[in-house]
Amino acid sequence: MRDLVDYLVRPDASLREVIQIIDRGAAQIALVVDAKNKLLGVITDGDIRRAMLRNESLMGLAESIMFRDFRALPTTATEEEALAFMRLEKLHQIPAIDEQGRLVRLFLLEELIKPKKRPNPVVIMAGGEGKRLRPLTQDCPKPMLRVGGKPLLEIILEQCIDAGFQHFYLSVNYLKKQIQDYFGDGARWQVRIDYLEETQPLGTGGALSLLPQKPTEPLLVLNGDVLTRIDYGRLLRFHDEHQAAATLCVREHTTQIPYGVVRMDDLHVLTLIEKPVFSHYVNAGIYLLDPALLDLVPQDRFFDMPTLLEKAMQRQHRVSAFPIHEYWLDVGHPETLERAHGEWV
Repeated sequence: MRDLVDYLVRPDASLREVIQIIDRGAAQIALVVDAKNKLLGVITDGDIRRAMLRNESLMGLAESIMFRDFRALPTTATEEEALAFMRLEKLHQIPAIDEQGRLVRLFLLEELIKPKKRPNPVVIMAGGEGKRLRPLTQDCPKPMLRVGGKPLLEIILEQCIDAGFQHFYLSVNYLKKQIQDYFGDGARWQVRIDYLEETQPLGTGGALSLLPQKPTEPLLVLNGDVLTRIDYGRLLRFHDEHQAAATLCVREHTTQIPYGVVRMDDLHVLTLIEKPVFSHYVNAGIYLLDPALLDLVPQDRFFDMPTLLEKAMQRQHRVSAFPIHEYWLDVGHPETLERAHGEWV
C-alpha cells in the first residue's frame, strides 16, 4: 500500500502540481485536504484531462476543478466492504474519513483485486524506413535503435506487457528480418507475437487490413517510434466510459512565434502581440479502435490513421480525444533521439 501522502494536495496547488501527484501516485486521483487533513474534494485523472480540453491553465488552482460532493466510507470500513462498494458503484478508489471529515485511508481497487490479463490485441507499427534518422537507419530499422541499452520496440513491448497485454502484432517491412529474428514468437517475454508483413508501404492504418481475423475487443494501435509513460489502463477505461468507437491520444504542443504579430484590418493596425505562443493538440500516435472500424480499412492499399478516423466520423462513429499529460516523445528525428538518450531512464 502506498503512503497516503502520495495523493495529497492543498486547495491552492496548481493543476500542474496535481498532475504530478496523480502521475506519481498511479491511482488516477488526488485528494485535496486542508491544513488539518480534512478532505475538501477529489480530483481524478479524468477531471484533469477534461480541464486540459477546456484549455484551462495549468497554473489554475486545484480547488477550481475539485469535486466537492465526493463519496467516502467511514474509518470502520473493511477491505471487503470497500471492495464490494467500489464494485457496486463502479469506482476505482474510495477515501475513508473520520467523523470530523479527516482523511484516514484511500482504498484502491487495483490493490484489492488481482490484476487480470487484458484480452485486447496490440498492433505496433514497425515497418517504416526512418529516413529522417539516416545514416543510423541505413542498416538498422528505426524501432531497433537503442535507447538506454534496449531497442525502442522492446521498450514499447515491455510497457504493454506490464499493462497486462498478451497478444501482439508487429507490422514490419523495412529490414523486417532483424525485427523478426530478435522478437521471434514472443516466447522470451511469455507473450504471443505475430507479424503483419507488408509487401509495400501501407501507412499507419493500411497494415490493419493484414490482420488474420477481426478482434473481439478494442484494438490498441501504437506507432513504433513513440516513447511514453501513458497508463494504458486509464486509456481503456476512458474509451469505455465515453462509449467511443475510436480514441485518439493527443499531446499539447506549443509554438512560439519569434516576432511580434500584427493583426490588421486592411491597412489599419488593430493589435500587436509580441512573440505570442500558440498551443495546439497534436496526434500522439496512440489509438484505441473498436473492431467494427476495421471494416473501413481498404485491402492492401496505402491508408493512414487520420484518414481512418475521418471516415469513422463521416459515418457518425464517436471519436474521442484522450489528452496525454504523461511523458511523451516522438523519437523520429536525430534531435529527439538524442533527447531520449538523456531523458529515458
